[in-house]
Amino acid sequence: MTFLAQASGSIVDQWVSSFWIALLIKAVAVLGFFLVAPLAVGYMEHKVLAHMQSRFGPMEAGNFHGWAQLVADGVKFVQKEDVIPEAADPTVFSLAPAVALIPYIVLFVTIPFSKTVFAENLDIGVFFLLAMSSVSVIGVLMAGWSSANKFSLIGALRAAAQLIAYELPLVLATAAVVMQAGTMRLVGITEAQGHYWFVATQPIGFLIFMIAALAELTRPPFDMPVADSEIIFGAYTEYTGLKFAFFLLSEYGGIVALSAIASVLYLGGYRALPGLPIPEPLMMLGKITVLSFIVIWLRATYPRLREDQLQRFSWLVLIPLTLVQIMVVAILKVAMR
Repeated sequence: MTFLAQASGSIVDQWVSSFWIALLIKAVAVLGFFLVAPLAVGYMEHKVLAHMQSRFGPMEAGNFHGWAQLVADGVKFVQKEDVIPEAADPTVFSLAPAVALIPYIVLFVTIPFSKTVFAENLDIGVFFLLAMSSVSVIGVLMAGWSSANKFSLIGALRAAAQLIAYELPLVLATAAVVMQAGTMRLVGITEAQGHYWFVATQPIGFLIFMIAALAELTRPPFDMPVADSEIIFGAYTEYTGLKFAFFLLSEYGGIVALSAIASVLYLGGYRALPGLPIPEPLMMLGKITVLSFIVIWLRATYPRLREDQLQRFSWLVLIPLTLVQIMVVAILKVAMR
C-alpha cells in the first residue's frame, strides 16, 4: 500500500509539473506573439499611410526605412512623465489601460495557427472570443469617466454607444458561421472550410463582420470616440507616457486579433488554397497581414462618419441584413440534410 501511494503521488507530481510547464510555454508564446505582431502592424501603418498620402513617413530610426520607429516611440513613452489629473480618480484612471489591453492578449489563447498550434481549443471558442472582444470598451469607459474631463467622458460614451450598436451585427454574423460549421471550436470551424471558405457562401456576413469589427476598434471611418477635431482625443485626452502607449498597443493588438478571428471564420484560417504548399502557420499570418492592411487602407481612404450616421447604419442596415442571413443559412442547413 505504501508503494502504491508513493507511486500515485509521484505520478500526480509529474502531472502537476508538466501542466505548469505547458502553461508557462503557452503564456510565453501568446505574450511573445502579442508583443511582436502589433508592432509589425504599427510599422505597416506608418509606411502604408505614408505611401498612400505621398510622403516619406518616419525614415531615420534604425536607418533602413525607419524600421525602429516604434521602438523609438516606446522609449519616448517610457521617458515621458506619468501625469494623473488632480480631479481624476487615480485608481480607476491607472487601471483603465490594462483593462483595455488584457482582453486582446487573452483572445490569442484560442486562435489556431494550425491543427496543433494553439494554446487552447475551447468547446465554446467563438463565445469566448466574442465575450473577450467586448470587454476592452470597459477600459475606455473607465478612462473617460475617471479623467474628470468632459471631452474624455463624451468620447467614452460614444465608444459605449458604438459597442452596443455594432456588437449585435458582429455576434449575429458570427452566429451564421457557427450554424454552417456546426461547431463553436475554432479548429472545427477551420476544418469545416476544407472544400471552400465561408466567405464564398457568406460574403455579406464577412463584409458585415469587418465593418462591425472596425467600429468596435473605433478605427476610421468609425473613430468618433477619438475625433480630434471635435473632442481633442476622446477618452485618452488626459493620458501620457506608458498609459497612453498601452492604449495604442491595445488598438494595434485589436487589429491583429480581429483580423485573426475574421480569417478563421471566413477565410479558412490556417488552410491554404488547394495546390499551394504553404505551411499552415505562415498561411494564417498571411491572411492576418492582408486584413490588417485593409484596415489601414480604409483609414487613408474614407472620412469619419457622424455619430447619427453610424447608429443609423447599424440599426437600419447591418442588423436587418444579418437577421436575413441567419434565416437563409438556417433554411439551407435544414434543406441540405
